[in-house]
Amino acid sequence: MRDLSEQEKFWQGDFGNAYVDRNVGQPLVAANLALFAKALSRAGHIDSLVELGTNAGNNLQALHQLLPRCELFGVEINDSACAQARALNIAQIWHGSLFDFPRERHYDLTLSKGVLIHLAPELLPTAYAQLYELSQRYILIAEYYNPAPVEVPYRGNSGKLFKRDFAGEMLDRYADLQLLDYGFVYHRDPQFPADDVTWFLLEKRP
Repeated sequence: MRDLSEQEKFWQGDFGNAYVDRNVGQPLVAANLALFAKALSRAGHIDSLVELGTNAGNNLQALHQLLPRCELFGVEINDSACAQARALNIAQIWHGSLFDFPRERHYDLTLSKGVLIHLAPELLPTAYAQLYELSQRYILIAEYYNPAPVEVPYRGNSGKLFKRDFAGEMLDRYADLQLLDYGFVYHRDPQFPADDVTWFLLEKRP
């Protein structure tokens, strides 16, 4: 049995539970719907997707509205978040760490939103491999961007939030990946604020 990282234990425990309680509600779903509508506008047909780190299912709710025929899957380590996501009855939710999620099939789209920033930097190559290997065609990364790796204090905790060029690192790592589109959502957006998230849509090219 693999030992969980410090960050995985952190999100599995009380802090992760409190995060679930803070981050629910239709305004979040609406903001996510606006973000995903832009981020996926240049993608082709998507019949299946998996979100690594789905939390309580806010993103999946938006994607279910945007892509009603798409088969949705989520991966979540926190018990409470997993239960809430499953209760939505819109996706198959796998309980556990994204690092342990089995590569038993491919999905048209793999997704990470606000998850890579919370992983230990030394584990990022494994997370990138999961996003890449599980994807049949598209990878969507929506995270905090910084041109160089930097750690940021997070609600009084250290070692829990990191910003960097996640998409750029994936493009450097996998030669068949190409940048299809990218964008930014400002926290002062008057209609759909989204916490200064930068998104990147990558595509596997033969």
